[in-house]
Amino acid sequence: MNKLITLLLALVVLLMEINCSSNGDTNQNTSVYLNHTDSVQYVGMNTCKGCHSNIHETFIHTGMGQSFGMANEQKTAAKFNSHAIVYDKYLDFYYQPILKNKEIFILEYRLAGKDTVHKRLEKVNYIIGSGMHTNSHLSQTNGYIFQMPLTFYTQKGQWDLPPGFEDKHNSRFSRTIELECMSCHNAYPNIMPGSKNKFVSIPQGIDCERCHGPGSIHVREKQLGHLVDTANMIDYTIVNPKKLPYDLQVDVCQRCHLQGDAVLAEGKSFFDFKPGQKLSDYINVFLPRYKGDQQSFIMASHADRLKQSKCFVESTRLKINTDTKKYSNSKLSNNNVSSLTCISCHNPHVSIKNTANIQFNNACKSCHGNQKYASLPLCSEKLSIRKTNEDNCWSCHMPKSGTEDIPHVTVHDHRIQIPVKQNAVKQIKEFIGLAAINNPKPNAHTIAEGYLNYFEKFKNNKSYLDSASFYFAKKGNYSERHLFNNLIRLAFLKQDFRALVQLAEKNQVTYSKDPWTLYRIGEAYSNLGDRAKAIIFYRLACQAGPYYLEFQNKLGSTALQMGNQTEAKKCFEFIIQENPKFAPALSNMGYIYALNSNFNKAMELYNQAIALDPDYEQALINKSALLVNMNKKTEAIVLMKRIIKNNPNNELIKQARKEVAKLK
Repeated sequence: MNKLITLLLALVVLLMEINCSSNGDTNQNTSVYLNHTDSVQYVGMNTCKGCHSNIHETFIHTGMGQSFGMANEQKTAAKFNSHAIVYDKYLDFYYQPILKNKEIFILEYRLAGKDTVHKRLEKVNYIIGSGMHTNSHLSQTNGYIFQMPLTFYTQKGQWDLPPGFEDKHNSRFSRTIELECMSCHNAYPNIMPGSKNKFVSIPQGIDCERCHGPGSIHVREKQLGHLVDTANMIDYTIVNPKKLPYDLQVDVCQRCHLQGDAVLAEGKSFFDFKPGQKLSDYINVFLPRYKGDQQSFIMASHADRLKQSKCFVESTRLKINTDTKKYSNSKLSNNNVSSLTCISCHNPHVSIKNTANIQFNNACKSCHGNQKYASLPLCSEKLSIRKTNEDNCWSCHMPKSGTEDIPHVTVHDHRIQIPVKQNAVKQIKEFIGLAAINNPKPNAHTIAEGYLNYFEKFKNNKSYLDSASFYFAKKGNYSERHLFNNLIRLAFLKQDFRALVQLAEKNQVTYSKDPWTLYRIGEAYSNLGDRAKAIIFYRLACQAGPYYLEFQNKLGSTALQMGNQTEAKKCFEFIIQENPKFAPALSNMGYIYALNSNFNKAMELYNQAIALDPDYEQALINKSALLVNMNKKTEAIVLMKRIIKNNPNNELIKQARKEVAKLK
């Protein structure tokens, strides 16, 4: 019986092979891959290692293999010395990395003259980044993951604030690491349902199955002795990207090497996409397009830049006549032509550091200088000039450049092109619009959502909200529920709270399961002065997302304002239990103790909050009020001066200071 099943399976695979070309340039029906079904499980890299030890040994040294790991002396690429100090002039904080007993810490401190007036020491739990360009640092508290305010930039060998923390945007120890970020730097972590950054378990780096798909059925078939001659046939129990059509090959790589404004398809998550599937069915990635600028780019835009190159365009301009299976309409018309993809140059199993220059040059020479393609001559530059660049094709045609989003980092521009003169680089840029890089025809509502994301995450310009409104007005294929959630979001970002409330009341959406939608409705009612309705939606938001601690804090604060200390205390206690470093909850809990005349406990909690954030105004205000109540007026005035220094526009504190001074 087993022999019969094996024979039938082989026959099926053979029939599939007959009907699908394996050269990577045809429209293969990817549904034939058996590991695309939801029932197939991920087995982990150690299982793959059992049969593919040689590949594993080289892969773990690649950028992908080193993308994420525990923070220790072995993992870090950083240099530690007494001079490795970074100063944030806007927030007036110093940061120093510390290596102690093979563990890594980040020290935050503030000086007043030569006196240290603030000090906070936090342990680094994880390092994100391979160390080829950067090492960034993450902390973990009860499963909640946050980015820390210090990054090591390997190429220049220096410490600095992380990307996005520059100028006045230093979020210190509170930037949440969510699935979008984790999905490109790691394998498949297990996130707590109802949270955005609380993880149950976290793997250590990108593994085999990120590019090959889940492996349980593949492992089972091999253990049963069902082997496939992969030299002549495709093994459909696992995805080999090399055997995919060129567009699906690129999709595997650009899932992560296409950073930008990511819009999830309705009902999808950042981990639903599997190799061999069409990426645009799960995620559409938008990037801004500018008139007069083709040279600037962001760090992880390799796929976008490659697809703009003439090499890629020409190699993929292959039309297949389904009857004759012949190529046409291309300068490269030849049945043996393969489209240019990422793996034309890169072996994902081998570190680029260990890849010989000749391999990249040979990739170019497979077309340029090849007698089959007379229209594509080899380099015409003088040999003497070429030798100044080590006679490497990419030195001239893929020059290294700084990126727009990551400081202190240079990478090769994957927009293969004839060298551009400097004056062409300095043209004035004019914003054209957002383009979906992995989908030439996104639906209108997906485009609208892209503009919402771009406004919220990148550039706070109201014209993007106008664009979103324009596209939402067009017909789309969103469900009524999904469209409603985004219209609520649009009204919220416009701060049009009356329109938001009208939309909510018209649609009777108290049963919505989206925590952000419920929270935004609550915020709209709150801004309109209706706390009674606001708290209803804050409660619903916390039910839908119980581990969104900001929502819990808002619910507790509103309950406290309405005189419901019992509900408020429950919220703040939950937050502190989940994350003892959540300063607003500590301050709010202190206020409850103060209301109940437990001044010592209140002062303890206020001090804890201020130790975490010395500029947290509400905790400073609460503490100053408590000092006045405890007849410590001199200390209160000192604290009030500090508040006014941080916020000269706080008129209430200015007046309070005057009144307290009269009491001396």
